[in-house]
Amino acid sequence: MLLLSNYLSIRKLSETICEPLQIEDYVVQPIVDVSPPKWHLGHTTWFFETFILKPNLIAYQEFDADYNYVFNSYYETVGARVIRTDRGNLSRPTVADVYKYRAHVNEAMESFLCTEPEESIKQLLILGLNHEQQHQELLRYDIKYILGHNPLFPAYAEEHIEQDLKVEQQDWLKIDAGIYEIGYEGSDFCFDNELRRHKVYLPDFEISTALVSNEEYLEFIKDKGYQDFKHWHAEAWDWVNTNKIACPLYWHFVDGKWLRYDLTGGLKPIKLKDAVSHISFYEAAAFASWKGKRLPTEFEWEIAAKKIKWGKLWEWTESAYLPYPGFSKAPGAIGEYNGKFMVNQKVLRGASVATSPNHKRITYRNFFHPNLRWHYNGLRLAK
Repeated sequence: MLLLSNYLSIRKLSETICEPLQIEDYVVQPIVDVSPPKWHLGHTTWFFETFILKPNLIAYQEFDADYNYVFNSYYETVGARVIRTDRGNLSRPTVADVYKYRAHVNEAMESFLCTEPEESIKQLLILGLNHEQQHQELLRYDIKYILGHNPLFPAYAEEHIEQDLKVEQQDWLKIDAGIYEIGYEGSDFCFDNELRRHKVYLPDFEISTALVSNEEYLEFIKDKGYQDFKHWHAEAWDWVNTNKIACPLYWHFVDGKWLRYDLTGGLKPIKLKDAVSHISFYEAAAFASWKGKRLPTEFEWEIAAKKIKWGKLWEWTESAYLPYPGFSKAPGAIGEYNGKFMVNQKVLRGASVATSPNHKRITYRNFFHPNLRWHYNGLRLAK
């Protein structure tokens, strides 16, 4: 029954995150990287229907045959799907229909989980629960982007996840050169990209014990860091100029003052002692260059993380998102979960205020394209 209680609590949290929204908020897709909240609620439900119920629950009645096309995300194995850029065009199914869909699948899952499933199905269910927790984090990213790009800057809620982003006092932690072991070790759940555990050699390095603050980043802006090409990768410099980037996402320069969109609503003065967030890898690397430092590799980060505080923001690393030695993709649709994205992306380590607590482990490998910044991220310097 522990599986069932976990299932119900995780499913409930997705809906709780959406409770402050108005109906109109559920269907907005301002950019390709943001999915409408309604789609997240449907997609996470589709996962359980498609991979658990339809193959394993005798006499299960599919809620709507069209939903496989609507809510499949990127699984080529499972069939055709609505392209990502068109998710905001889905005025139908309605929000009410999606909640009915969730209730239908939840009822069937409760029936299915009255008895302990066999081990292979149990592992698939655990993956599905972790998958929904990942989408809960994405929901928080997307809701903030939707509201933070509404010209009225409406509030999400009075109490929200950003209320504890103050940085620690900075110091430098020295790590001696040596051979270290990297990757997940244990019997609990982890994603396949955290496997296989292996050895790496690291030279001497030092890493900051604190994230970079808004105050420090503001110095970079005032020193015309966004206008000085020498701190930027060539691709990053093209990105800055093509998109007219001059500050982190959600920052606005109004009447001679720097303001930031706040989830309580409106533009508020920037909290200088908070960690800078919502920056791209390009910006993180440029700031590090301006400071005469660099970003840590993901391997340096993993070793140092045992001795520093982390978890408020995902931290950009210098490492490309690549498979570990011995990595192999699972057969079938589940093999599409991580492996096929191991190209042209950078690894982020740690966790954020939007991350589910059981995802906060040292070996977790998040990954995004270097231009993206709507997720809760920041940076830590190394030298």
